[in-house]
Amino acid sequence: MLHKTRGIVLKQTNYSESSVVVQVFTEKFGLQSYMVNGARKPRAKIGTTILQPLHLLDMVVYHRGNSSLQRISEARQLPHFQTIPYDIVKSTVVMFLNEMLYKCLRQQSADEPLFNYVFNAISWLDTLERMPPNFHLFFLMRLSRFLGFNPGLPKPGQVFFDLKDGVFCHALPAHTLVLQNPHVTHLANILACSFNNLDSLQISLADRRFLLSKIIDFFRLHIDNIGEIRSHEVLEEVLG
Repeated sequence: MLHKTRGIVLKQTNYSESSVVVQVFTEKFGLQSYMVNGARKPRAKIGTTILQPLHLLDMVVYHRGNSSLQRISEARQLPHFQTIPYDIVKSTVVMFLNEMLYKCLRQQSADEPLFNYVFNAISWLDTLERMPPNFHLFFLMRLSRFLGFNPGLPKPGQVFFDLKDGVFCHALPAHTLVLQNPHVTHLANILACSFNNLDSLQISLADRRFLLSKIIDFFRLHIDNIGEIRSHEVLEEVLG
């Protein structure tokens, strides 16, 4: 049976001389694997160009509930990226965020609020002339809200952030998985921020790098089997 759904590409793997298997987080069915025959041919109906990581798709798919490998009838990129593929900073950030999403959403069922958040955030990034330097930090902390482990804002006097428990606290925890100032203040500002005022966040390069490493640790502590994140090293070189 044919179904129409939007999708967010997470990973593409060569399957044969001309075909690929692509993993797509879909609005209607959650994470799905699709066989795309002939995708690597020059005149493919659905080519590998639109199946790149975090490309946003409008799709018509065959879906069988008992199958681990589905098929795509039609697919087009919508919206069509205007800046991300041509901006080295944006494309590197997207590569990093794609790795994080792929490792966080491996068993993800349909989740419309989560899907809309990721879809709209990437669409918004593509419309910007210049990416706010703290976009990736903001994206991840907002993502944690949809994954169920985001912290609330700190109360007065809560000058520590316990990465393990995911809470701001008054006293230093008995373990080393903790943030202190100025990084607690930066994290609180990120949590209180919105897309519209991201440019107002003032975080130094050194603090941004430190926060990124700790946010990755935060995700590791709250999502099983994330494993090693590699693309943030490339990201640091490009943003540095």
